[in-house]
Amino acid sequence: MRERQHFIGVWLDEAEYQHLQKQQEITSLSVSALVRKSILGVEVRRRPHDTYTALLRELSAIGNNVNQIAYWANVRKSISENEITETIGLIQQAWKLVKNDL
Repeated sequence: MRERQHFIGVWLDEAEYQHLQKQQEITSLSVSALVRKSILGVEVRRRPHDTYTALLRELSAIGNNVNQIAYWANVRKSISENEITETIGLIQQAWKLVKNDL
């Protein structure tokens, strides 16, 4: 049996239909999902860029590397110039990734 038992048909003019299609394109949601979210007052958001997941993965890896460097700096009570340069490079790389994806 269907989870939802009630069907509602809606007639739209051309402008309304075009707007609905644009919302589907932006959010990647079905018409049904868009209508349900609207009825429930849920904020409909744009779908993330295709590169969003890869960007998060890269930022996580960079963050892990920076944390490892910070850990070893605390353990040894010092940090080499090479490690500082590497850390700055990682942070710059992260900034470029974020900046290019916006």
